[in-house]
Amino acid sequence: MLRWMISLVAALWSAAPGVMAGERPLGHLVLNGGGGKPAEVMEKFVELAGGPEALIVVFPTASAEPDTGQYYQDLLAEYGCTNVVVVDVHSNDDATDPEIVETLERAGGIYFSGGDQRRITTALLGTPVGDAVKGAFMRGAVVGGTSAGTACQSGLMITGDGDFTVITAGNVELWNGLGFFQGVIVDQHFVARQRYNRLISVVLEHPELLGVGVDEETAVWVRPDGTFKVLGEGWVVVFDASDSSISRGYRKSGEVTLGVHDMRTHVLQPGEVFDLSERAVVCAEDCRE
Repeated sequence: MLRWMISLVAALWSAAPGVMAGERPLGHLVLNGGGGKPAEVMEKFVELAGGPEALIVVFPTASAEPDTGQYYQDLLAEYGCTNVVVVDVHSNDDATDPEIVETLERAGGIYFSGGDQRRITTALLGTPVGDAVKGAFMRGAVVGGTSAGTACQSGLMITGDGDFTVITAGNVELWNGLGFFQGVIVDQHFVARQRYNRLISVVLEHPELLGVGVDEETAVWVRPDGTFKVLGEGWVVVFDASDSSISRGYRKSGEVTLGVHDMRTHVLQPGEVFDLSERAVVCAEDCRE
């Protein structure tokens, strides 16, 4: 009963901020795990945005560095992009600007920088600009991001570090995310920073969600048909505990430990394709050739 209630609350929470159950966005996601941005990843983002002349809106919201917007303008210029707009959105007040809303209504691509994902959701959720980002994604604009810009895309969003040495309940702080990457909880810098225990802890508390860990210099290209393809240089790890037996234990310290039997784990390499609705790999070795 408790597990059912947790699952129901998580499902409602994860759907509420972004794409609701039954809605079918026409947009794609290109989400990098952090670190370097491989040419294959950036080229795919620009292609899906409509090509180098398309309007691309950059949100440097997650970053505390003042030159982040210029960095992305310069980066996208390397791929021939000539119509890049950096928007200054750092608060709910900023996110009421009608000029930004109008710009997003014309955008072919939207990109979120790295930094602290809480800055993104605190500024955007429940605002006209946040609604305009969703509207653009629903009509077909591509949404891209890296690091924090990737972490914020699931309905439940991981924040902070958590304790990497244990698998326990309440180990990781969760906030509302944008909710565009449906049915998952996503983590970034995954293999490079050995974040397995963190994501496993979250998945065992929310087994209705797939855990998707995206490595550095690696991206998931999430398509409207509910599949994603791995791009870049590293790995994407998927944890699926939906049909698993999950157990709880108790330490003298009061911590609630978590265990699992028969959890499915997929370690995907570049080129491989995963079906989110079927929770299965649909194209493996042949895709890498």
